[in-house]
Amino acid sequence: MPSAAGNGEPYRSPPGAPSDATAFEALLAEVLRDAIRDLDSITGIVYLMEDNGGWLRAAMIGGSPPAIFAMPERMTLDAPYASSTACRSGTVVVFGEPVMRADDPGLARVVPFPYAVASTPLHAHGSRFGALTLIRIPSRVGFMNEEKRRRLREIGDRLARSLAPLAEHCLPLTSTDKPLLLPEFSSDLPQPSARTAGWGLPDVPGSSGMTLMYQLHKLSAALNQTTETHGVVEAARSRLMYPCHAQSLILSIVSDGRLWVAGHCGIAPDNLRQLHGSSSDSPTPVADALHGRDPVLFPDRAQLLAAYPDAQDDGQRAWAFLPLRSSGNPVGVCCLGFAEERVFEPEEQAVMMMMADLLGQALDRARLSEREHALAESLQRGLLPRILRDLPEMITTARYMPACPAVGVGGDWYDGITLPDGRICLVVGDVEGHGVESSAVMGQLRSAVLAYARENHGPAAILTRTSHLLAELDTELLATCCCVRMDVADGAAEVALAGHPAPLVRRPDGRVDALDVPADVPLGIHSAAPYRAYETTLAPGSLLLLYTDGLTPRQSSEAVAGVRTLLAAGSQDNEHSLEGLADRLIATAPKAPERYDDAVLLLARYERAALDTQHRISRMEIQRHDLQGVQETRQFMRDNLRSWGRDAMTDDLELMASEVVTNALIHADSDVELRLRDYPDHIRLEVRDSDVSPPVPSSLSATEEENAQAEHGRGLIIVDGLATAWGSSPSGRGKTVWLELSNQDGA
Repeated sequence: MPSAAGNGEPYRSPPGAPSDATAFEALLAEVLRDAIRDLDSITGIVYLMEDNGGWLRAAMIGGSPPAIFAMPERMTLDAPYASSTACRSGTVVVFGEPVMRADDPGLARVVPFPYAVASTPLHAHGSRFGALTLIRIPSRVGFMNEEKRRRLREIGDRLARSLAPLAEHCLPLTSTDKPLLLPEFSSDLPQPSARTAGWGLPDVPGSSGMTLMYQLHKLSAALNQTTETHGVVEAARSRLMYPCHAQSLILSIVSDGRLWVAGHCGIAPDNLRQLHGSSSDSPTPVADALHGRDPVLFPDRAQLLAAYPDAQDDGQRAWAFLPLRSSGNPVGVCCLGFAEERVFEPEEQAVMMMMADLLGQALDRARLSEREHALAESLQRGLLPRILRDLPEMITTARYMPACPAVGVGGDWYDGITLPDGRICLVVGDVEGHGVESSAVMGQLRSAVLAYARENHGPAAILTRTSHLLAELDTELLATCCCVRMDVADGAAEVALAGHPAPLVRRPDGRVDALDVPADVPLGIHSAAPYRAYETTLAPGSLLLLYTDGLTPRQSSEAVAGVRTLLAAGSQDNEHSLEGLADRLIATAPKAPERYDDAVLLLARYERAALDTQHRISRMEIQRHDLQGVQETRQFMRDNLRSWGRDAMTDDLELMASEVVTNALIHADSDVELRLRDYPDHIRLEVRDSDVSPPVPSSLSATEEENAQAEHGRGLIIVDGLATAWGSSPSGRGKTVWLELSNQDGA
């Protein structure tokens, strides 16, 4: 006789049927209550076969949280689980009890540790209907002895005999709806030690589980709102560490066979260093938890030392190491440390593992999102100029800050172009939208502007031709742009805009204003009106600021007020470098996660008339990885400093230059450019490369060698000891390491 399987439709009783839907549900509820109470269980499930006979589906789940929420709704009949095995074999099956461990083949964990599963088949009159499954805690109520197994089989057979008449009338036993939940808070069963675990009200059945599930729900909601690793760490801190009364938290991830600290709270740096970068196969509780499915728990230090004699003393007295997995693959480990010894109640262990499952999936998503964002940002930066070429008469610097990862990389760009006739063209633009398409369009527009500028077109003509090009591209994106062409011989400047903010200029007297340039329409819009150029003359000492609107907060009525203030304040600083000012200006941009757009700024100071015998510039380039260039650097420094009459400063500057250039050649996969500037009261050296990593060791490293991304300090000890001032600033696609040495006698 075929199985009494459903066809996916809700149950409807035909005339003469022995039961209706209400009676059927009452039957399942009665059986579940009897089984849960008689056999000291916390949860019971009735699994019924679907119409194809290949799947079991939960029709009703009874019991108390948290186990009632951890049960699988559906499984294949050939799955290696207790319910499937019982239905197939027709025998009572028990998994998860300590006495059964030798026979338990490490079945894929369906329910969280440390529950045990007992299942009996629902067979009657030659038909298979499903299985009745119970979840128990043997440590509280004892094991499933022969008497209890016999009682479970009797209850299952009684239910099967009641289901047989439905099969005779070909009535469906399952539906596509979710299973019905039957709350069962039994006061007869031993309750968890709520005072010890810190969950719920003592001696109130279900209170502990309800409180635990509340935190699980809140953790799930918090993780759904984050796409970054630091957001996952914060969610773990607020919804796992604090509610569990843990003193410390370490969230580690596995990559290339090593464990890396993704975030931490309440742990000493020395303890972090031992974990950060350690092998995932090392004999440690973290590594063992990574490769397992169950938590590794130590209620006290004695048990930890018994398992791991070399375990470090991190000041904690109890530990929980929770494996983080996603799609069955190891992602990392969540480590909780407790200030006092404690007993981990089964309900607490179950919810901690459910939380670990959520954290593993969220951490995996966050890492994927961050990799995608890093790839898009790398593309964006790769389309920006590696360095800004400048002349002695015009000093430039630029900054690019991408939007937060949740928004995606945009299409902002900048350029500083030295034209064949000696003039300079400054460009800042912004392609609308975010993502790879915006970056790709940006690269096309930047190339077009560069080509038109080198053909000696004026700013208005450059924008006109670029707008026509964008209109013909297979894209619906628009762009804004600001283009400035300047004659460094006399300070004459032409400015044209395509729907972009006008440049700001700081005059030599400190006055700051915006150039009165017609905004015109964005690029890509067909318009009969031509772009218009605005002409002005800049006095020596003037500072130009070109920027995109991501530099200022959204919906700000005075978007450039803060920028104006900083520019005006800088007029009295007697700055010989724009790097510090650029850093302060970019710091005014919105911070993550409120940074919804890319931000670009381009600073250019016109110094034509300020040049004299005490203000000179010299430059040289070294090909990538050419360590012979260090010797050329020393000669370059000696020759220039001697010709400038700076012999007294030669030894210190030559030593610092050697250290910085050596490390740039070793660690930056690019050419290296040196710029040596002579000012009346100091010498400035700039070393530019295309590696965006700052020359500082990781805060998690005891030595630079422990951190794969550290560049052995780039000679920072020597530079810090000799230089008057030094720093590192982003520049183009890379960065500039700069240092200054004062001329003490002013000569």
